[in-house]
Amino acid sequence: MTEASADFPDLLADEEWRRWLRFVEAVLFASAEPVDEALLRQRVPETVDLTKLLVELSEAYAERGVNLVRHGTRWSFRTAPDLGAMLRSDKPVQRKLSRAAVETLSIIAYHQPVTRAEVEEIRGVALSRGTLDTLLEASWIKPRGRRDTPGRPLQWGTTEAFLDHFGLADIKELPGLEDLKAMGLLEKRVGLTSIAMQQDDLLEDDPEEQAEQLDFLPDESITDD
Repeated sequence: MTEASADFPDLLADEEWRRWLRFVEAVLFASAEPVDEALLRQRVPETVDLTKLLVELSEAYAERGVNLVRHGTRWSFRTAPDLGAMLRSDKPVQRKLSRAAVETLSIIAYHQPVTRAEVEEIRGVALSRGTLDTLLEASWIKPRGRRDTPGRPLQWGTTEAFLDHFGLADIKELPGLEDLKAMGLLEKRVGLTSIAMQQDDLLEDDPEEQAEQLDFLPDESITDD
């Protein structure tokens, strides 16, 4: 067997690998939403190392205008972070999350899985049904089973859509308590360990400025009653 014929199977393997690399790239580009690895696994043969393929794609786009990023178990192309300011454009913001919704979302993110009663205990006030409905409609929280205690209360946790919106690969990337204190986002009340967004009291007269300064406010959401 000649040296050229000995290399022929490797050339075929490389060609097959590139074909599936391009296929996954096309699927991710064509999808309007982040694509779950489980869905990709259904469309890519078991003989193809999907994890290695995604890592290779991610590295290939690392220095480009768009990056391949992971949000939990989902992947999507996103604008490179350093180009965000150049692409940002101003537009009217009509609706925002209320302070109650922001605090509730923060508590769920940091204490999940957490029950409604626990959220109320941490906030120190009763939780209106509209607050949870707002977060559910935004697809940022979801039921996480029932607590094995009397009454079996429903538990809540964040979703991968929450990770996607805030640019997190994993919930562990949330800032720690010391970081929150340094940013002035931790309300200093006994027993309260959620983000309280103290700037709300200072910015009530200027909602547009409030939207710009509070990182936890989405571009569009529903104001809680």
